[in-house]
Amino acid sequence: MIDAARARELILTKGPSFALEIGINLVLPLVIYSLAEHRYGEVRALIASSAPPMLWSLVEFIRHRKLDALSLLVLAGIVLSLLAFFGGGGARMLQLREKLVTGLIGVAFLISAAIRRPLIYQLARAGMARNGSIAEAERMHRLKDDPRFRRAMTVMTLVWGFGLILDVAIACVLVFTLTVKQYLIVNSIEGYVVPSAIAAWTFWYARRSRAKGDAARAAAQSGHQSGPQSDHQSDHQSGRS
Repeated sequence: MIDAARARELILTKGPSFALEIGINLVLPLVIYSLAEHRYGEVRALIASSAPPMLWSLVEFIRHRKLDALSLLVLAGIVLSLLAFFGGGGARMLQLREKLVTGLIGVAFLISAAIRRPLIYQLARAGMARNGSIAEAERMHRLKDDPRFRRAMTVMTLVWGFGLILDVAIACVLVFTLTVKQYLIVNSIEGYVVPSAIAAWTFWYARRSRAKGDAARAAAQSGHQSGPQSDHQSDHQSGRS
């Protein structure tokens, strides 16, 4: 459980950046769409409303100035989002094509698991390197051939892949049941809820897998060390008899 002091620290340190992200990805697109819809129509208003989130992603990409798995994933999302606007069609088709970017990323997770190069491993190491957790990143690198560790990475990658595809399926239903303005609100919220839920599960599962793996390796090491001692004692007793 997080105590009050820790919660207050998280709010003070992460709150402003999270509020800014909400404003850029939820509030600003809705305001732009509402102002532009009557004058320019649904499609052009949607294109205009998508500008702040894409610019925000581009700024974040440039700000980190590091070519790793995380930045490549963000860059791929930006490029695919831009390509989604050149296919023509109505507002709902535009919404679906933009959401398919998430589906393609989900498919990338599944493919990486199928070829035994789980994407979650690359993303985790990139995140640790960005946060300065060099020792933890090196620890992950040493464990990359451990069967338990690889299985955990594969499971987490599969969950992310199927979770993102589920996100797309939910969005497809919302596109045809809500108005464009309602969809902008609901999809933005759902777009935070689903990844946040998967991220929370990932954090729990990773801690659980790490604890089990550490315990198993400690037990194996203990058994390896006690084995020679037991053999030596047995040989000594045999010699005395």
